[in-house]
Amino acid sequence: MPNTKGYRRGTRYMFSRDFRRKGPLPTSTYLKVFKVGDFVDVKGNGSVQRGMPHKFYHGRTGRVFNVTKRAVGVIVTKPIRNRIINKRINVRIEHVKHSKCRDDFLRRVKENERLKKEAKEKGIRVCLKRQPKGPRGGHFVSTKYVQPEEVQAIPYEFVA
Repeated sequence: MPNTKGYRRGTRYMFSRDFRRKGPLPTSTYLKVFKVGDFVDVKGNGSVQRGMPHKFYHGRTGRVFNVTKRAVGVIVTKPIRNRIINKRINVRIEHVKHSKCRDDFLRRVKENERLKKEAKEKGIRVCLKRQPKGPRGGHFVSTKYVQPEEVQAIPYEFVA
């Protein structure tokens, strides 16, 4: 059989709902508030066919540029040959969720502001840059109850 060329080709598992997660969506899905500038993750929900994104955008993160009654407009980047294009897609709210991509950054900004304020009060300088994780600290291995064992290679014997 030749391969199909449909709009939802190859999405058998992508848009299928999880085990024991089928059926109508919870009401909380419709009560989420999206504002212009929010980062959202696009994830197609198979139980709602209306306003579903194309399979390319499934799993992508974008920024909200427009909010309507039942849908949001999202700017998502798409690489095409040698350039990256900003694509604007309109997706119903069942197919988007707030992204956690900026949570760590915003937490770090709050922490840095707190550290700056404390340093200013004490009159000291503080480094706010992220530092790479250094090597683990050294330690001694106790041989009180276990004797060290010598390990050596087994000589090779050719069997004809």
